[in-house]
Amino acid sequence: MSERIDAIRDILNKALSPDRLEISDESHLHAGHAGAKSGKGHFAVLIVSDQFAGKSLIQRHRMVYDALSDLLETDIHALSLQAKTPDEMN
Repeated sequence: MSERIDAIRDILNKALSPDRLEISDESHLHAGHAGAKSGKGHFAVLIVSDQFAGKSLIQRHRMVYDALSDLLETDIHALSLQAKTPDEMN
């Protein structure tokens, strides 16, 4: 697993205590894309957490982006995000 994925996983585990967390590096799909030139990565994240209960989709995404704010400056160019509660996964 990549260091970037490990860093994303550590941060989200601490910030949101997810029941489920899947992270994939999709940077290879964006080779040649203008954003890829920076060296930052493209990632897809599925995160399932009780902390999203009662929150709108925008609030959930903001929670994730706030947690990852430092990495968004240095390592993450794009993030495809699914943020759900455990009930939404059943």
